Amino acid sequence: MDDLSPAETVGLLKLAQKLKRDWNNGVRTRPLESQSLAMIFEKPSLRTRVTFEVGMTQLGGNAVYLGPGDIQVGKRESVGDIARNLSRWVQAIMARTFSHATVLELAANATIPVINALSDHEHPCQALAFGQLVLERRGKLEGTNVTFVGDGNNVVHSLLLLTAKTGVSFTIACPQGYEPNGEVVERCRALGGRCRVVRDPAEAVADADFIYTDVWASMGQEAEAEKRKRDFAGYQVDEALLAHAPKSALVTHCLPAHRGEEITDGVIDGPRCAAFEEAENRLHVQKAVLLYLMKREPLP
Repeated sequence: MDDLSPAETVGLLKLAQKLKRDWNNGVRTRPLESQSLAMIFEKPSLRTRVTFEVGMTQLGGNAVYLGPGDIQVGKRESVGDIARNLSRWVQAIMARTFSHATVLELAANATIPVINALSDHEHPCQALAFGQLVLERRGKLEGTNVTFVGDGNNVVHSLLLLTAKTGVSFTIACPQGYEPNGEVVERCRALGGRCRVVRDPAEAVADADFIYTDVWASMGQEAEAEKRKRDFAGYQVDEALLAHAPKSALVTHCLPAHRGEEITDGVIDGPRCAAFEEAENRLHVQKAVLLYLMKREPLP
């Protein structure tokens, strides 16, 4: 997220809104005709694969799926050599990796844009989709209060940076030892962001416009799952927690959800949940990113 200026961040969100409106109104253009995106996946995915692949198709281009068994990143071939080869065949690379260092190494060796579609450190496309949701629901970003309940993970890191660049206040309620990366928090504050870390979820949601949550154990943390369930007891987004929030507060989740753990069926299937709207926005905000990076589309 920190590769985008505040103006670029807001511009991408506005472009995503326009692309979504245009598509829903039947406007069909092909600005990325004859362009190709290489999609590197070390982790399985529903939303990331479908939205990037469909996004490229809607823009007139095509996407090449490269799964874990196809290229074996860093094993069959070095990350740098993969980047050098792909740079000669396609116009952009999208990578969903375990290690953030892999994304950085791809970018250091590629001569084409590299998009972080998720790493263990950040998930910028998810944060942008949330920003689009806020704009659609509130008409503005500045002055919004967002509370995250759960682990200070990669989604939180990107949300911290997004909120700092857009005038959104950010609070995370998490157990001791599960705070977001301290350097990211400091960077958020250096950008003028308003961010705080608290322990009590009820206190955290008291003035929230949006309540965000995510799984307690991410991919790669399966061995910690049982311990994390114990540590996060009391951090479930359920009907009791919503009673402490303003009645207008909306709930969202980056998905997939572990129903009955970090969120209840009643909340995620209820009228105050906007998680599936945010998931829809992944398609359009990623189209905006693709256009901006591959075609240098002017931002609103």
